[in-house]
Amino acid sequence: MTLNLRLAAALCAALSLCALLAVPANFPGLGGDARLTLAVFALATCAWIGTPIDDTYIALGAGLALTATGVISSDTLFGTLGDATVWLLICAFVLAAAVARTGLAGRAAAFLVGGARTVRQLTHLTTAALVVTAFAVPATSGRAALALPVFLALAKALADRKRLVVMLALLFPTVILLSAVATLIGAGAHLITVSVLWEATGDRIGFTQWLLLGLPLAVTSSHLAAEAVLLTTTRRADREGSVHITAEEIQRHSDRPVTGPWTQAEKRCALLLATVVALWCSEPLHHVSPAVVALIGAVVASSPALGTVGLKDALKTVPWSLLLFMAATMAMGVALADSGAARWLVSGLPGHVGPAVFLGVVVAVSTAAHLVLQSRSARSSVLVPLVVAAAVGAGVNPVTAALASTAAAGFCHTLPASAKPVTLFSDVPGVPTYTPRDLLRLSAVLAPLTAALVLFFAAAVWPLLGVPVTR
Repeated sequence: MTLNLRLAAALCAALSLCALLAVPANFPGLGGDARLTLAVFALATCAWIGTPIDDTYIALGAGLALTATGVISSDTLFGTLGDATVWLLICAFVLAAAVARTGLAGRAAAFLVGGARTVRQLTHLTTAALVVTAFAVPATSGRAALALPVFLALAKALADRKRLVVMLALLFPTVILLSAVATLIGAGAHLITVSVLWEATGDRIGFTQWLLLGLPLAVTSSHLAAEAVLLTTTRRADREGSVHITAEEIQRHSDRPVTGPWTQAEKRCALLLATVVALWCSEPLHHVSPAVVALIGAVVASSPALGTVGLKDALKTVPWSLLLFMAATMAMGVALADSGAARWLVSGLPGHVGPAVFLGVVVAVSTAAHLVLQSRSARSSVLVPLVVAAAVGAGVNPVTAALASTAAAGFCHTLPASAKPVTLFSDVPGVPTYTPRDLLRLSAVLAPLTAALVLFFAAAVWPLLGVPVTR
């Protein structure tokens, strides 16, 4: 569908809904605030789907419209910028800037990938290394940028084995996207999910609980996806024979040493990062908020005496547009919940749907949503408030439903434009990479595989970790 056709279809649907909502006799029982919220929500979703306008601009416009019409207060709109999850992400980017400045990522890549002797070992060691980056670099686009020099080094070392290079080009964004669910800071969508759950149900998911639930899923899905990438992009002959990636080959694409003695800056940064992650993981013991821990780490990382990056330089790496988008969509989520619009939207759903069927529908819709909404955060902004409201009516644990929706939305591999990491690795100058046909072939295997895996974790694994399917 072309952009003009998609825009026309979305606009017609949104305007039709707005016209119906404008007639008081329609939808009895739906209050004025709820009608305004649904109209703004429909127009924002239409703009996200069918226009090239920046997602943040649309979200800010929607938040402003809800405030100007009195659906939410100005304190609610501006208060979302002070939310602890927003501060957590800001400080995490400062820490990531400190890590990038020292070159620790290159050392880690040389250590892990240098031990591979077969194609399968290279695939899974690379996968393991990419999963680990979820703890050091927030947001999938930042991790993709950090991993690109490592990919270039591997591509040059395997220049005579084109299919392996194409496989690696597809492996990097695939694992980066699927492993993001490992941590709360892995994607902005996670922070939106946590905020919606807190506003709608009072359930708070902390860094440690998200790690406990998300890390096993991230590791399992990443390594299964690695096998799927390997089998769909290479032949048996490509997978035979040994590989050997030397540290010197990785060094040629890094401006920092990847071998030899560690500098004092590298030691300080590694110790700081390890301390911050350990404090995040031990939150139940010391009860210090992850945002406060991150702020302490960011202050130390940018301090004149102990830091490795200046605060001004580190703050330049923070995606302020993403943070404003998150804040505005949090306000939209509050409006949906407080006005009763979310409850009304799901009130027409069948009331006797079993938990298994409900979760199956949630996962299927969330998996396919990237074909319509390309922004991962926008998908969570639209889906999670509705999923949480519907879960309460269906007798399903809202935490399980929201996590399943968010995890399933991590699949966005169908088209080159479906996610920024996929776009980045689809066109690397001077290096053979994948085609849209390669993506479709992988998606045909990976979409049902990841959806089934999320359902399995929601039904069988998460209940063992304290998150039951039903309340």
